Amino acid sequence: MNNDTFNISIRQFLKMVGVKSQHEIEQAVTQAIANGHLKGNENLPVKMTLTIGPAHLNVSFDGIIALD
Repeated sequence: MNNDTFNISIRQFLKMVGVKSQHEIEQAVTQAIANGHLKGNENLPVKMTLTIGPAHLNVSFDGIIALD
């Protein structure tokens, strides 16, 4: 295994996930506020799951997204 290649690949994946996740969250919250499902002042529980089948990795990360 080439550690440099591995590290760069991980960082590229995490950057892509971060950018796309932020976009999806922003769209979903904006739509939920427009539809009246959210007021815009909530703290939203959030969970992200990372899975790598061949490496037997399945880990979840929990957090809160504050809107106000």
